[in-house]
Amino acid sequence: MSSQIPSAIRRNTRILALLGSFFVPSVAFAQNCALCYTQAAGAGARIAQALRSGIVILVLPPMLICIGLAVMTYRKRNQFNEE
Repeated sequence: MSSQIPSAIRRNTRILALLGSFFVPSVAFAQNCALCYTQAAGAGARIAQALRSGIVILVLPPMLICIGLAVMTYRKRNQFNEE
């Protein structure tokens, strides 16, 4: 019976997190610096492309780190159960 309590708590936590995500306004995710927006909107095509490239360059390292951690976790998942 005690093994069922943590799974019930985990399930309820996931449900609450999912429901909470529906109540977070989408406007909160779209806040930008007005100066940055006007500069990017008024820039030429070459600068817009450079901005897009910069965003990709800044996104790649954290994404690769997360993928690396997920792979390491997947490979080590049963190490403690075997001992």
